Amino acid sequence: MAQFENVTVVKEANIYFDGKVTSRAVLFADGTRKTLGIMLPGDYEFGTDSIEIMEILAGDLKVLLPGETKWLHIQGKGEFTVPANTKFKLQVAAVTDYCCSYVSE
Repeated sequence: MAQFENVTVVKEANIYFDGKVTSRAVLFADGTRKTLGIMLPGDYEFGTDSIEIMEILAGDLKVLLPGETKWLHIQGKGEFTVPANTKFKLQVAAVTDYCCSYVSE
């Protein structure tokens, strides 16, 4: 999906890691939420409250998912899912554009 229709966008950004990761929330009429963001090069660790589906729209990064020992490398476009109540690591090599969907259980 290249664009979202009939949504509310929260103007205030979520800012992490001294501004190296930013996102803005997109709220849908059915109560679902996504964030659209940018990650600058660096190493990061994030925690989840719900299942997260990370769609990489452009970039170059490696992700270490919970319970895994092998890093998943994404160049260009890709996607990965992170379970709820876990942590995952990212090694971002180039500016990365992403869309995160939050899945309620």
